[in-house]
Amino acid sequence: MSLPVKISHDESQGDLLGLLIVDTARALRTAFENRINAAGLGLTPGEARALIHIADHEGSRQLDIASQMGVEPMTLCTYLDKLQTLGLIERHKCIADRRAKRIGLTTTSDDMIRRIRAELHVILDHATSGLSHEAKSHLEASLAVLNRNLQEACPPAQPGTDESR
Repeated sequence: MSLPVKISHDESQGDLLGLLIVDTARALRTAFENRINAAGLGLTPGEARALIHIADHEGSRQLDIASQMGVEPMTLCTYLDKLQTLGLIERHKCIADRRAKRIGLTTTSDDMIRRIRAELHVILDHATSGLSHEAKSHLEASLAVLNRNLQEACPPAQPGTDESR
């Protein structure tokens, strides 16, 4: 029979921080999905996320965008099909790897990206209300460090050959 493990205050603080980050990320994602669905943009939340990722990493390969978003390449491919049908993105063959596609924005996408970002700003303004500008900057810097550390410790898996690159 094993004795209960006593968790030190420092260990429970780490547990709380981890749970708080996970719960906050989940709440942020839910708020984003709700706002995008209610905004009448004609995009699903996944398509909106994909468009913002493309805007931030224009010219990236499909495979890299899927990895950054944490979705399967085929899931992203479905999002991209819709975005291309709406005239918001273009797929270009990659010179270095003709199996791969690089994703670019069209000028038509500018208004949609602005509208998606406006919805995101409403969410973030509400989420960070009560924080000073300095606290918001510190939070952003701290989360960037956490994200970078996690990316280095657990890089996304690189699938083998995949036509959806």
